[in-house]
Amino acid sequence: MLTINTFDAQLVVKNDTLSGTPLSMTMDKKIGDLLVNIEEKCATTITNNSGKSWSAGSDSSSNSNIPKINVPEKELSQAEICRRNPRIMGYKIQLAVVKSNEEAREVGMYFRRRFPNMKVEIDASLRPNYKVMAGSYLSKQTASSDFSSVQKTFKEARLIPYRVFCVEAK
Repeated sequence: MLTINTFDAQLVVKNDTLSGTPLSMTMDKKIGDLLVNIEEKCATTITNNSGKSWSAGSDSSSNSNIPKINVPEKELSQAEICRRNPRIMGYKIQLAVVKSNEEAREVGMYFRRRFPNMKVEIDASLRPNYKVMAGSYLSKQTASSDFSSVQKTFKEARLIPYRVFCVEAK
C-alpha cells in the first residue's frame, strides 16, 4: 500500500529585517502563520511625541506594517576597534624636546641602547623643536611599568596623550 501526503504550499515573500532584501519561500500555510506570529512578537513599535506609533526603522508611510527586529550591538573586540579606526588617542612617553634633528637622533640612539625592545619616534611638527618619544600605549595603566623604568634613565620623561597606531599599542 502506497500513501502520498500532500501539503498545501504557498509562496511567501518576506523582506529581510536587516538588509530589506525580499526573500521568496515556498512553505506550508501553518509554518507561514507561525512565522508571522513570531515576527509580531519580535516587532517593536516606537511612539513619537504626538502619540502616533510606527514600526522601528520606518517612516510614517505605508511601510508601517513591516516588522523590524532589534539586533543588539555587541561589544567590539580590540581587533575590530583597530580595523575600524587604525589610529586612536593613546599615550607615548616623551623622552625629550630638543632643538635640532641631530640631537633628537642622538637621544633616540641612546634610548635604543638602553631599551632595545621599545620603538622610538621623532616628531618634527614643533619645528624648530623636535620631540623624541617612545612606546605606544592605549592607557596610562598599560604605560605605567615602561614609564617607571624609562624615568630612571630619563628624569624629565613625561607621559603625553598622542595618536597611536592601534595595532602597535599595548
